[in-house]
Amino acid sequence: MVKNETDAEDILQNAFVDVFTKLDSFRYQSAVGAWIKRIVVNNCINFLKKRRVYFDELDERHGNILFEETGFSDDSLQLNVGSIKRAVQQLPDGYRVVLSLYMFEGYDHGEIAEILSISEATSKSQYSRAKKKLRGLLSVEELTS
Repeated sequence: MVKNETDAEDILQNAFVDVFTKLDSFRYQSAVGAWIKRIVVNNCINFLKKRRVYFDELDERHGNILFEETGFSDDSLQLNVGSIKRAVQQLPDGYRVVLSLYMFEGYDHGEIAEILSISEATSKSQYSRAKKKLRGLLSVEELTS
């Protein structure tokens, strides 16, 4: 989510410090793993907010966006994990965060909207745009390899 391995390591370290210092506040309402995951995700989001992640808000010119919830179905691309990771890292912060939370972490758009303090429509549009941009990046990489 944060693009930089060193930043990710720092965030993870801080998240585990938070876990151990806030262990007494765990209420057993969810699995411990889910609670820890939420702390890590929140730390990532706070880090990105400090770096001013901007989200494009929907306006009239985006009124007719269709939100397909299928994954990537372009059979002509030969993808591997490395190329996908490189392409995801090239996405703008707003796109990358929403795509990561939705596709990799399993949050729905309502949860993402709440976590990031954006509208659900903005989450959906960011996800849709991220997929479109990612397809383009992967197509370019496929052509150059």
